[in-house]
Amino acid sequence: MKDRNKFQAVDRREFVLGASAAAIVAANWSGMGEAQAKGAEDLIKKLTGGKKVTAGKVTVKLPDIAENGNTVPFTVRVDSPMTDKDYVKAIHVIATANPTPLVATYKLTAASGKAEVSSRMRMAKTQEIIVIAELSNGSFVSGKKNVKVTIGGCGG
Repeated sequence: MKDRNKFQAVDRREFVLGASAAAIVAANWSGMGEAQAKGAEDLIKKLTGGKKVTAGKVTVKLPDIAENGNTVPFTVRVDSPMTDKDYVKAIHVIATANPTPLVATYKLTAASGKAEVSSRMRMAKTQEIIVIAELSNGSFVSGKKNVKVTIGGCGG
């Protein structure tokens, strides 16, 4: 590259290359939200095998506003008797706007005693958290929570 004074004009070739690169970045950036939402939808279909997911029975505890997306505490509880014939087999936590939507999967048995898990997650930005629980009878139930992130976590 030419040695230039920082106030010297950019030639036409450099301008066109820079503008092209900016357009490519802008096009990819604007589609990221749609791609991440599509990724979460595809993930849910994969986890459920395409079966219907019924809203309810799942309580998702998250703060309404996360002041730091790097470490957001959560608790998930599923209403279940946790008997040998009726229990929660798995709990899947999904952050719809994260680069990798699947936050965690917890495997449970009737011996777990109760269907409740707690942990922390990173959140890239303000988004919806979806929790899907797989029951022993093969059905799926879900719960959701929107969380506003004020300081970026993963990727933000």
